[in-house]
Amino acid sequence: MTRIAIISDIHGNLPALQAVMADLRTRGAARVVNLGDHASGPLWPAATLDLLIEQDWLSIAGNHDRQLVSQPPEEHGASDRYAYAELNERHLAWLAALPAQARLSHDILLCHGTPASDSRYLLETVAHGRTHAGTPAEIRARLGVDPAPIVLCGHTHRPRSYQLDGTLIINPGSVGLPAYEDDAPEPHVIENNAPHARYALLDATERGWQVAFIALEYDHRAAAAQAERNGRPDWAVALRTGRMHE
Repeated sequence: MTRIAIISDIHGNLPALQAVMADLRTRGAARVVNLGDHASGPLWPAATLDLLIEQDWLSIAGNHDRQLVSQPPEEHGASDRYAYAELNERHLAWLAALPAQARLSHDILLCHGTPASDSRYLLETVAHGRTHAGTPAEIRARLGVDPAPIVLCGHTHRPRSYQLDGTLIINPGSVGLPAYEDDAPEPHVIENNAPHARYALLDATERGWQVAFIALEYDHRAAAAQAERNGRPDWAVALRTGRMHE
């Protein structure tokens, strides 16, 4: 049996990442793939990248990783601005070298958002300030022509799997941020309603691919306190509750 661990959207949450790594050591994953958004946020961006750089993982860039290295600092939002001020040249060089997408094998494609965009949702559609599951037609259009048999994506922080036309799509959820609000493509919120660190396991078995979603307790109160210290009460609420409002 081949076991692949899928992680995404760490957002500088070092204790959440450490909890996931400790859990992985008990589960025997042959490979770990990492779908991006590593450092952005008011937590521990530098220490998180110090740990990630040491790992023999297949990692790609998320939209925030791209913004950190390609946008002028004066154009950064609050989360990117904090992370950028904490990172050194080694960190930024590592982020800059990450590909936008990668293949673990011919059959397994890694992307952050969709295969064509790191800032677009693959499985969710935004309308009226909330998200709902995309329709088959919407998801088919976002996958593009001739998609891989397995597509691993992140970006929405919402753990889901979806089978469409012979393609299995898996979003492992977010290691480090269980809720957030965004203004693109229109203002909306994502909420998982629990503070857990999340990732997924993909197993190749005699019966085909099997997916398991893992939700881990970790010291989320320490992460919330760090966000408070760094002037982000919105993150503190999200980290404590998995919601944007208590």
